Amino acid sequence: MIFGVLLAAVALVITLYNFWDNTRAGSEADELLDEIARVRELSQNNSNEENSSDLYTDKDGDTLDYIKNPETQMPVVNIDGYDYIGTLNIPAINLELPVMKDWDYTRLRISPCHYSGSVYLNNMVIAGHNYRSHFGPIGNLKKGDEVIFTDMKNNVFRYRVAEVDTLEKTAVEEMKSGGWDLTMFTCTLSGNARVTVRCNLME
Repeated sequence: MIFGVLLAAVALVITLYNFWDNTRAGSEADELLDEIARVRELSQNNSNEENSSDLYTDKDGDTLDYIKNPETQMPVVNIDGYDYIGTLNIPAINLELPVMKDWDYTRLRISPCHYSGSVYLNNMVIAGHNYRSHFGPIGNLKKGDEVIFTDMKNNVFRYRVAEVDTLEKTAVEEMKSGGWDLTMFTCTLSGNARVTVRCNLME
């Protein structure tokens, strides 16, 4: 009986911790979005630039730098010692999140992270923790749902979900292959597989 009570107590502690950790992650993401918006606004005011009118030209009709040179590095904004490359908006599951430039398990606790590729080369892969406030809900996305990535120069890239799949956790090369314009992935609850969302760029 005592053993059963101890097990119940441990389960309760784990549940409470997971709830707290998810809430913390969501609050931190919201604060980061506010800071990124502030930095973007300052940058835009200082440069007197406007958002690009489409994917390929600026407000004056000139070809954008990343079109001229797709190999160019994605611009970053440094916040609290971490570099961020943009924001991700997924209306169907009511998610808006910052995206960090480099990934590791510590960074994933703060925000989704760039895993490989580039938005300019149409092969970007983004990894996210399976917090409910991060990438936990992406398995609920359906074919045709919209995903929007905005870089730090306010260039907007719109995608449609083409496929939702589950890959083995060892399928690293398969995660980066297939010619998809954007891939997002997160761990399943067991941690033994990866929920993977493949997207195509909307022209």
